[in-house]
Parts: sequence; C-alpha cells; structure tokens
Amino acid sequence: MTANVVERPVASSGRTTGFRAVVRRVRQDRWAVTSAVVIVVFLVVAVAAPLISALTGQDPYGYDIDALNSFGAPKGFGGGISGEHWFGVEPLTGRDLFAIVTYGARTSLGIGLAATVVSIVIGVLVGVTTGFFGGWYDRVLSRVVDVIFGFPSLVFMIALTAIVPTSFPKPILVVLVIGFFGWPSVARVVRGQTLSLVSRNYVVASTAMGAGRWHVIRTQLLPNLAATITVYATISIPSMIGAEAALSFLAVGVNPPTPSWGRSIGDAIGWVQTDPMYLVFPGVALFLITLAFNVLGDALRDALDPRGGRR
Repeated sequence: MTANVVERPVASSGRTTGFRAVVRRVRQDRWAVTSAVVIVVFLVVAVAAPLISALTGQDPYGYDIDALNSFGAPKGFGGGISGEHWFGVEPLTGRDLFAIVTYGARTSLGIGLAATVVSIVIGVLVGVTTGFFGGWYDRVLSRVVDVIFGFPSLVFMIALTAIVPTSFPKPILVVLVIGFFGWPSVARVVRGQTLSLVSRNYVVASTAMGAGRWHVIRTQLLPNLAATITVYATISIPSMIGAEAALSFLAVGVNPPTPSWGRSIGDAIGWVQTDPMYLVFPGVALFLITLAFNVLGDALRDALDPRGGRR
C-alpha cells in the first residue's frame, strides 16, 4: 500500500514534466509557433464567420449583379476588388468572395476536423484491440484493413455521395465517407505501437495480477499511445481537408450554394484567364491551413521523439 501511494505522484510529475518539455521544444521552433498561430486564426475565422463577413456588409448568399459586366465577369481590378468587396466577387453571381472564403473555412475545417475524429476513434479502437487481443480477431481485421487500403477510395466516395438520397445531410455524409476511408492507416500505426507495448513489464505485470483486458487498455496502453495518436491526428487533418476539397472540386461534396474552398477552386478553373483572383484567394486559404497543420504535426513528432534532445 505504501509503495502505491509513493508511485502515483512520481508518475504524475513525470507526465507533467514530459508535457512541459514538449511544449518548450515546440515553442523553440519558430515555424511551429507560426503554424499554430495560423491555425488559431483560421479557427477563429471559421467560428466567427458571420461577424467577420458582416464587417463588409456582405454575406455569401447575396447576389450583386451590378458588380458584373455583360459577360458575367467581375467589373474592375482584381476580380472586382473594392471597399465593398474586399476579395472581389464571384463570376456569374456577384456573390462576395471574402464572405465565401470566410464561410468556406467553416465547411473545410469543420468537415476536416470531424472526419479526423471519426477516423482516429475507429482506427485507435481497431488498432489497440487487434494488437492486444491478437489471434483470429487480429488476422480478420488485418485483412479488412488490407482490402480497404487496396480499394479505390476516391471512386467509392464519388459514387456514394452521388447515390445517397438528397434528404440525407450532405456534410454528415462527407464526414462519414472521408472518415471511414481514413481509419485503416491509423489502425495500422496504432497496432504496431501496441504490439511493442504489450511485451513491456508493466503490461505483463498488470495482466499477471488479474487486471481485465479493457482495464489494461484504458490505463496502460492508451496513455502511452497518446503521443502517437496526437501526432498522427495532427498530420491527418490536412489530408481530410484536402479530401473534402477534392470532393467539392468534383461537385460531389457539400451542396451549393454552401461555401466551400474546393468548389470555389473548381469553379475558378474556367475563369483563370479573365478572373485569376477567383482562384487565388480560396487556393491560398487551402494551402495555408494544410501547410500549417503539416508543419505543426512535424514539430510535434520531433518534440515527442525521445531522441530529439540529442539532435
């Protein structure tokens, strides 16, 4: 009893010290800090999109035909950039592009983050249980992962989003489809880490002392997998955002006129010659957020690497 009382504060102190060390390493990386600031800015924009777009007195659904010429192209410099339309207007409709890009952050980030949560939850559950339980359960689910890896996911996404009834909420459908095809890679990484943990002394001792399987998973394995899961989730978010943009680019994502960076980029392809700014603004937004998540994920991976202090 005395030994147990002594060990708990030591373990807690070690976790606290480790967390502070990771934060210190990340803060020393200027690119990581910059990326974190960019991510926070985009999250604020996504949450406060109505307030931000209201600064210009515009919304993403209001048409302004007077801002277009007789061919449907924006009037003026840079696709109609003015004090009224900060990023110009959308061709053919005259919708404010600043409002579209602002509200598009909600769509891209919301779907990307939600799909990441779905894939991480399923992948961690499958990965940790297959690595710990083993046997026929591991063999069957490993084959399922191999099949999904070899499946043409983009084709299936396009087909599924096209045949599902329109009454089903499209954002939820896109989240489920993208998240479903994202979990196998998570499961494979977590399974490999779990296999290396099950042979550790503390896991073997817990099992030998009669601890239940789910108790061992919850108290021994998942805390030690937290760093791997955090890094993998951060690195997965850009691919999820890119998948949503690709589906919207192919016109099978969220239904118009819901703002989406991917659909704006797809629509802008036909206007590159006459209105290049229509492609620039949503394209830059998509590029910045994916780059920021990738850089932050790499920084977290380096900070959590136990060999990082010797480099």
